[in-house]
Amino acid sequence: MQIPRLHPDTIEEVKLRADIVDVISEYVVLRKRGKDFVGLCPFHDEKSPSFTVSQTKQMYYCFGCQAAGNAIKFVMELGKRSFIDVVLDLARRYQVPVQTLEPEQRQELQRQLSLREQLYEVLATSAQFYQHALRQSQGQKAFQYLQSNRQLKEETIQQFGLGYAPAGWETLYRYLVQDKHYPAQILEKAGLIKPRKEGGGYYDVFRDRLMIPIRDVQGRVIAFGGRTLTDEQPKYLNSPETELFSKGKTLFALDRAKGGISQLDGAVVVEGYFDAIALHAAGINNAVASLGTALSLEQVRLILRYTESKQLVLNFDADKAGTNAAERAIGEIAELAYKGEVQLKILNLPNGKDADEYLHSHTPEDYGELLKNAPLWLDWQIQQIIQDRDLKQATDFQQVTQQLVKLLKNIANSDTRNYYVSYCAEILSLGDTRLIPLRVENLLTQIAPVGATYTKPVSAKKAWGSSKVSHSQLPTERSLLEHAEALLLRIYLHCPEQRQAIIAELEERDLQFSLSHHRFLWQQILEISFDDAETRNVASQPDLISRLQDHFLEFSSEMGLISHLFHVNEKNQKEILRTPQVVQAAIACMDLVMLEKRYRHFLELWQQTDPEAEPERYQSYYQAFYAEKIKLQKIDRQRLFSITDLL
Repeated sequence: MQIPRLHPDTIEEVKLRADIVDVISEYVVLRKRGKDFVGLCPFHDEKSPSFTVSQTKQMYYCFGCQAAGNAIKFVMELGKRSFIDVVLDLARRYQVPVQTLEPEQRQELQRQLSLREQLYEVLATSAQFYQHALRQSQGQKAFQYLQSNRQLKEETIQQFGLGYAPAGWETLYRYLVQDKHYPAQILEKAGLIKPRKEGGGYYDVFRDRLMIPIRDVQGRVIAFGGRTLTDEQPKYLNSPETELFSKGKTLFALDRAKGGISQLDGAVVVEGYFDAIALHAAGINNAVASLGTALSLEQVRLILRYTESKQLVLNFDADKAGTNAAERAIGEIAELAYKGEVQLKILNLPNGKDADEYLHSHTPEDYGELLKNAPLWLDWQIQQIIQDRDLKQATDFQQVTQQLVKLLKNIANSDTRNYYVSYCAEILSLGDTRLIPLRVENLLTQIAPVGATYTKPVSAKKAWGSSKVSHSQLPTERSLLEHAEALLLRIYLHCPEQRQAIIAELEERDLQFSLSHHRFLWQQILEISFDDAETRNVASQPDLISRLQDHFLEFSSEMGLISHLFHVNEKNQKEILRTPQVVQAAIACMDLVMLEKRYRHFLELWQQTDPEAEPERYQSYYQAFYAEKIKLQKIDRQRLFSITDLL
């Protein structure tokens, strides 16, 4: 039976969704080196890595055997599999709907491919026409607007290919059809002209407008945005949806920003064309714009393929429209944010300015500082809820509480939810710390999942002592701690470049290994490290594992508990692939367990103390366990993800 041919839309969607680093990481251990990844080439034997993977270009290349290609070719070559087999497999993995072509449709396919090439060509020619028109006398008004109002330099104007659409009804039409001999149907399909309703013929879509080319990720012009230079409405006019252009799947300036996003490991999303252009002109080259529509899930996934830590800052206008746009964007990607698949922040610039306006009176460093301190999306939403509300008024208090409960219910991760329950309780307590336990209990009762049972609150003390409000209390505390300590030791043994950092972290936090066999191994490591004067720099001990194994020959019982740490299997390799994050998570876990112990210890003492008989001791224990709780919250704020996500 003949296998039907795959529709090119299916192939393109697979290429879009199947991130090359994600695909190759299943077969090769990759390590980040600069903006690329490196590993041992799977196509020939080598001891030093010469195999590189570029997430920005979505390509791999081996300097040893010259193997090269994209994600699909990698799986084909490695597994000796057919093209259609690999595409179908990746389509299933990334949930891409599969469309096929029957034999009789193949001629139509060739026609469509030819059409796309013609569209790219006519759009590129149109962009050149608009750029030329900007330099003519009729384009002086637009050119002056760019230089004076937008304060753009000639270099920036050329980089973004900015132009001008003349005021005539058929200027572009005559140039492309009569002079360049392009078919009018191609111009119409490209969104450049429209048929007249009466009398036949066509007229230009863009007239007397400043023209901004919209490009795909490869840098090809696929559409235009036009800004009016008069009072005409709309102020901004985009090309209609075409074979090449879909607003919900395109981001302005991504072709220029993808390198910066990868290098800076994060992206900034603004609303307007000129916001993105101004940021790039100021050297902030990881900015893209959303084309005036609500940020879609497809657009977010497109950005995230270029950032390892998945950091995304939404910098929308601080006015009502901008706030609504931010709310819509959050609604689209909230599920990703709740799962930790995107680290989302919201930036509203002072005095309601947009990025372009802000940079006219501030430095790029000022903007960078604001980006750095932008609040997490949940913090921003909470501030939106309590803004202009008087919590001393019963009506406002009730409405704010209901909205906070609705927000808290959506937080699936227990660590994150516990932190924000405490945070919201502090807000609702209006500075009275005695009310915080009661507010926590009330919030937990209201966000309880259906079917859960809560006993009627007896007292604030009981609320603080219940398992429902114990901050980040983990039911598998010992197993999680054991895994964290083992992982930290394995990284120390197999990643010499991390040794100094691990020692520094342990010393700074005054942490010790809790489990006896891990503590014993650490003591042996320190003895070997510092007994030999020539190896006081622990990062330069390539034979540490062999020396430890020799050292443990006389401790056979202890060796049985830790021998697995001297070896790395496929699962371990994946764990230590994200070494800096895993070290952070492991250290945080050890710190968390110690804080939890102190928290519960002081909490128990507080519960056992009579406030009337021993008011000072009662208050002292309260302050002690509350201080530990604040430290726990700070850990949550720093790591922004569940320890169990990494360990």
